[in-house]
Amino acid sequence: MLSPHEFATLMLVRQAPDQLDMNRAELDALLERQLVMLEHCGEGARRAYLTGKGKTFLDALQPCDAPRGRNTTGNAVGPDPAMSLAPGGRAKEIEDPGRAG
Repeated sequence: MLSPHEFATLMLVRQAPDQLDMNRAELDALLERQLVMLEHCGEGARRAYLTGKGKTFLDALQPCDAPRGRNTTGNAVGPDPAMSLAPGGRAKEIEDPGRAG
């Protein structure tokens, strides 16, 4: 089982590998579990990337290409365009002045 820090590091490798601190202890744990690998770039630089096992692990939790909003009709993806967040965090309908009723 991964610790919260190891899980966060694994997500960071997927989303923003260039922002990863290569000296993180969590990275060693992910390497041991074969969830990430290191690619050696020029002049001693290294870059982490997900292995197949790491991708499968993250995809089981949430695929990176899964829609993040509501699917309201047909193949629509994303939040309902007629809804917006009102002050106080409650959703309300957006009124279209060109549309009566």
